[in-house]
Amino acid sequence: MPIRPRLVRNIPFWLLLLVSLGAVIGGALMMKIELDWMTKALTDNTATGVDVYVGQPAVIVAGAICAAGVIGLLLTLTVAALAGLRPKAAATAPEAIDWQAAAAELDESDADADATAAVGAPTA
Repeated sequence: MPIRPRLVRNIPFWLLLLVSLGAVIGGALMMKIELDWMTKALTDNTATGVDVYVGQPAVIVAGAICAAGVIGLLLTLTVAALAGLRPKAAATAPEAIDWQAAAAELDESDADADATAAVGAPTA
């Protein structure tokens, strides 16, 4: 049975988590900056076409980045939950060593080697 690495040591899992957090934070920060800029320009009556027509798609893009980060975080939680459901390999106890049997085998092999040496090598 192959042994799978634990989730704590899984690099792609942590990369998914970090990139997802970065996307959520970056998208939310970008959205806040764009909305504050548009709100200030519109309430001061100094808004230009760039403020109005470029600001709205920028907020939509920031929202999409933030939403992708949220999906990544949900996927990370799903992977973590599924890793917890994975069956663990049963721990097997090592066999006890029978030292007397091992010593008897060594004695027999030594006796066989001595007998072979006493007879001599066969000639062809």
